[in-house]
Amino acid sequence: MISTQESRKQSDALVLFGVTGDLAHKKIFPALYAMVKQGTLNVPVVGVASSKWSLAQLRQRTEDGIRESGAIDDRSALQRLLSLLRYVSGDYNDPGTFQALKQALGDARRPAHYLAIPPALFATVIKGLGAAGLADQARVIVEKPFGRDLASARELSAIARSVFAQDSIFLIDHYLGKEAIMNILYFRFANSFLEPIWNRNYVASVQITLCENFGVKGRGAFYESAGCLRDVIQNHLFQIVALLAMEPPAYQGFGAVQCEKAKVFQAMRPLQPNDLVRGQYAGYRSEPGVAKDSDVETFCALRLFIDSWRWQGVPWYLRAGKNLAETAAEVLVELKPPPQRLFDDSAPAVGRANYLRFRISPDSAVALAARVKIPGKQFVGDQRELYLLEEQIGEETPYRRLLGDAMAGDGALFTREDAVEAAWAVVDPVLKTHPRVHTYEPGSWGPKQAEALIAADGGWQNPILTRAAN
Repeated sequence: MISTQESRKQSDALVLFGVTGDLAHKKIFPALYAMVKQGTLNVPVVGVASSKWSLAQLRQRTEDGIRESGAIDDRSALQRLLSLLRYVSGDYNDPGTFQALKQALGDARRPAHYLAIPPALFATVIKGLGAAGLADQARVIVEKPFGRDLASARELSAIARSVFAQDSIFLIDHYLGKEAIMNILYFRFANSFLEPIWNRNYVASVQITLCENFGVKGRGAFYESAGCLRDVIQNHLFQIVALLAMEPPAYQGFGAVQCEKAKVFQAMRPLQPNDLVRGQYAGYRSEPGVAKDSDVETFCALRLFIDSWRWQGVPWYLRAGKNLAETAAEVLVELKPPPQRLFDDSAPAVGRANYLRFRISPDSAVALAARVKIPGKQFVGDQRELYLLEEQIGEETPYRRLLGDAMAGDGALFTREDAVEAAWAVVDPVLKTHPRVHTYEPGSWGPKQAEALIAADGGWQNPILTRAAN
């Protein structure tokens, strides 16, 4: 094991396992280009994959990925990145691949190994790095999903800890690198007006929606092995819940934030089948790689409770899905109505009660909905939204931020094994025991059964993509 001081040294190389895959092409190469332009990447970048590529092919693939993500506006930066690239071709089960990697790393002694590979290969690569002596002062960055259930997550954690130091293991969820997600944490604890109402006494319910207006896009085989609950809810949406529900950190540091987030997962009540609605869009079973009788969900809605002092009895409603009406991600924190109905049009008799809304995508915003009186003699009003924040120009992309942080040893925007395992414990009871999927039409908001799940709390609030009040 290495010391904390040692772990905070900058990585002197970046190893990209799965460098020929789609993730590297669409997200990682543009992030590396941005880091070079920013001056934060000037170490060797060694790509590893089974493809029999030449270095020239890797360089061309890298340039293509950057161009497809946007204009190449700095040719010298592009050339500097291409000059940093090296390539190792080999089977991850072959020890010779890791010996070739050691040679390609040269004098580098503190590499960061990024596993942009199928989850089934995580353990194989981690063990291979350990056997080759490539983990002693190194870091490992593991893409989600970390395990398929509680048992596999624990097994993978044990393997990772047997090879790498605890503070050298970075579990990456790109959602945590989004500016809008980071703003949830900042907004909660940088504003004193929020704390008195941020509890079971004033919050009626919380909704979180992550919707996409497209299908699996040829990734049917992957989705058959994952499904919506594993793919986005257990990680992306649970991370948002943790930021919204956590207690104030005891000190300024990522360790304190991680501890409080883990406590939220530990306080979540394990899901039961009647907490869950699963859906599958019409036509999914015709996708390549999908079973003709598939019961895999492309939509999932659930009701969640957090058994803590602050949140006891407050329902949290989460939903996510593909081929829905919009592409957006949004949080709606609905407040309880005033205790006395002084005006005829007071909520909830008319419309929704006051709420706080965090829009995560397609743009970023924080909004507060409050009722204001309409001019005239009568005491009637309308609910309006006050926008507190909008999209910031020039913000870092998630992978650019997260890769830079991992190479610097900064774990603030990553999650820990204990938190991952606690999150799996919440969903574990319904991974195998659950209701069958309900079919829904593409372009809709999912199966009607999802509406029944939340009917007692006023129904789903679909993401607001304009600045209208309701």
